[in-house]
Amino acid sequence: MKRRNFIRSLTVGSGIAISAGAPAFAYTILGKGKKYDADIIIYGGTCAAVTAAVQAKKLGKAVIIVSPDKHLGGMTSGGLGFTDTGNKTVIGGLAREFYHRIYIHYDRPESWKWQKKAAYGNKGQGTPAVDGENRTMWIFEPHAAEKVFEDFVKENGIQVLRDEWLDREKGVEVKNGRITAIKTVSGNIFTGKMFIDTTYEGDLMAAARVNYTVGREPGSLYNEKWGGIVTGVFQHGHYFKSDIDPYKTPGDPSSGLLPRISPDPPGNRGEGDKKVQAYCYRMCLSSHTENKLPFPQPKGYDPFQYELLVRVFNAGWRELFQKFDPIPNMKTDTNNHGPFSTDNIGMNYAYPDASYKLRRQIIEEHKTYQKGLMYFIATDPRIPRDVQDEFNAWGLAKDEFVDNGNWPQQLYVREARRMVGELVMTENEILGKNPVTDSIGMGSYTLDSHNIQRYVTPEGYVQNEGDFGVHVPQPYSISYKSILPKEKDCENLLVPVCLSSSHVAYGSIRMEPVFMILGESAATAAVNAIDNHVSVQKVNYEELKRQLLQQDQRLA
Repeated sequence: MKRRNFIRSLTVGSGIAISAGAPAFAYTILGKGKKYDADIIIYGGTCAAVTAAVQAKKLGKAVIIVSPDKHLGGMTSGGLGFTDTGNKTVIGGLAREFYHRIYIHYDRPESWKWQKKAAYGNKGQGTPAVDGENRTMWIFEPHAAEKVFEDFVKENGIQVLRDEWLDREKGVEVKNGRITAIKTVSGNIFTGKMFIDTTYEGDLMAAARVNYTVGREPGSLYNEKWGGIVTGVFQHGHYFKSDIDPYKTPGDPSSGLLPRISPDPPGNRGEGDKKVQAYCYRMCLSSHTENKLPFPQPKGYDPFQYELLVRVFNAGWRELFQKFDPIPNMKTDTNNHGPFSTDNIGMNYAYPDASYKLRRQIIEEHKTYQKGLMYFIATDPRIPRDVQDEFNAWGLAKDEFVDNGNWPQQLYVREARRMVGELVMTENEILGKNPVTDSIGMGSYTLDSHNIQRYVTPEGYVQNEGDFGVHVPQPYSISYKSILPKEKDCENLLVPVCLSSSHVAYGSIRMEPVFMILGESAATAAVNAIDNHVSVQKVNYEELKRQLLQQDQRLA
């Protein structure tokens, strides 16, 4: 086997070119793949992966991003351009740098191709798009976000290997409580001193046999008011406001249920289950005639899947466009809204622990459902004419996701696995009832869960369950212990995305700016652990706090 150092510009496997003079990392040629070595190995391609890698590099460590994704940024570059920020003053460090770079991008006249900057305005549903005083911008197009992440990578000489999927069965080597190496399906092996799992699914964490959970804890477990099943809670508009018959033949249970309604009872208020909140795609739509494409009919299209929506419209519902949130250049970040929308309720329960093959099937089903929904609204004669005419003013943005049929690459995995680590963040920490004394960043967004079930009520009507939105009175600190496995599980792994949190608390923490913050802080802690020859659990918090404050992380 021959060992080399990267000291010149080249491309490795499915990775990107390494700039000449970049800090070296090593690889060894194996029979099937290559063996790579760095101080810190980051698995995932989300926004947290990028901020973690940038921070590790700034602190002088060799780092590799092993990304299953070809495009960096996760949901931030995957359609979620109308940022869920909460209180922006608690967003610091590299996360704030990201939004500053977005500001710089849109300060250039050439960035406004389809409309004038002045025509865009500065507000959208209470979220200021442009903060001139602080030179930040919080609403953006997908391609603009992806460019910022790629610039971060290029400027810092970060090695990224893309389309590299962890071998989840046999690909994590653990010795004496420490991960020593991970192997991908391609045969490549990555060795390091510290590992950071930045995936939405927590695949590295799970493969390392770290304790985790899926679904909703009962409210009694952590003394949470909003824990478990929440039948009868309607805090958003995502429920059936009218009595809608669930049966194929109205009034006839023997005819069977319409598609996408569960025959099972939802369970009792406060009970736990293994179900997860609904996923969807955050679509980027355009209303500019030169930049929109008609909604295509997907393979496998079945109009009967949307029969329930027809009944909702016939009952007088007209809120379809309330989450066509405006982003620059006459585009939208279009999110779920209403009782029957882009959220594919109940079709994702198997996803967190599913094999890659089953996940692909679930992803394709979600894609077919949502593309079919768009085609149905655009073409079906049963859609009210006024709604359909307004809807057809929109289409897929021609200049976004150009290598994926103008459809987002990233399914919005709102929640999958959640680690059960050194400390579990619960609604009591989020709502300020329990103090957090080892903050590594802050959140502030509403406790927010999308629907989890669609069922038939005792009265014989269809209803949704699982959605809630609970006001958070003030920004809260996120514990360092919440991104750490228990020391007996693993001593050199940090988990800033699928962190240790209850379902309720994750509803607030799961925001993209928070993931950037936690990714950066995880990398700082990893470097501290390396330099001091300790486990991540033994990092001196006061020293870590001092480092984070120097990085302009907001801790309190």
